[in-house]
Amino acid sequence: VPAPSRPMPVSPPLTPAAPAAPAMAARFHRVHGANVRLDGTRTRATRVESFAHGLCFSQEPLAPGEVFLVEIEEKELGWCGHLRVGLTALDPQRLEAVPEYSLPDLVNMGDTWVFAITRNHNRVAPFLCIERVRIPRDVLVGRSRPGRYSHILDELYRTNVLPPTARRSRIGVLYTPQPDGTSDMHIIINGEDMGPSARRLPAARPLYAVVDVFASTKSVRVIPVDYGLPSLQTLCRLVIEKHIVHRLAIDSLDLPAPLKSFCKHE
Repeated sequence: VPAPSRPMPVSPPLTPAAPAAPAMAARFHRVHGANVRLDGTRTRATRVESFAHGLCFSQEPLAPGEVFLVEIEEKELGWCGHLRVGLTALDPQRLEAVPEYSLPDLVNMGDTWVFAITRNHNRVAPFLCIERVRIPRDVLVGRSRPGRYSHILDELYRTNVLPPTARRSRIGVLYTPQPDGTSDMHIIINGEDMGPSARRLPAARPLYAVVDVFASTKSVRVIPVDYGLPSLQTLCRLVIEKHIVHRLAIDSLDLPAPLKSFCKHE
């Protein structure tokens, strides 16, 4: 049977309310806290000193329904408190100085809504469905580094048994327009919607993502989210994952090295 000419979707595509995902939004803004260091691509933010001055923003305002997603890469012992995420209508470029904290400093400047990540969880579903936004959870869920216990740890991420503040957890923020002309902010933890974290945001104003690399969170990385049809690589990965018990088994498959790394979520 000849192969199909184009990859077939594994789930219903996003509705028209979902964004086209601007490429520039999937990185951090050049304006950031005094203790933050960005890598060359501006997709990795590391707090190099203290526990504060870790504020970061998205490069561009988010589109309605667009997820700004980060993965916790490093933790730092000895501090109380965790990652904070949210939205702001303040243009980072116009800030006279980046505040020390998102809570309460940035919030007190007005038009800012920030949520401190906690251990609270809701029901887990195969798809992230927020009003008219529908996204497969594959890219939204954290995964361990490939290793002996990856199959156990990955299941814990998928079912949200591990705390959302653990390394490799993926935290996202988005907003959805409402009929009254305002928007609701939603926080996503490993593909799970925490519900509206803030309501009546000004939908007419540009909204930037806020990521506060605070206290025990040392480093985060931006994860790009593909809103179009799944790529051939993604379809291959989904098929392979259904037929293996352990991600280390991917190394024994007769596949190109880049595809192996992709299948292991490296």
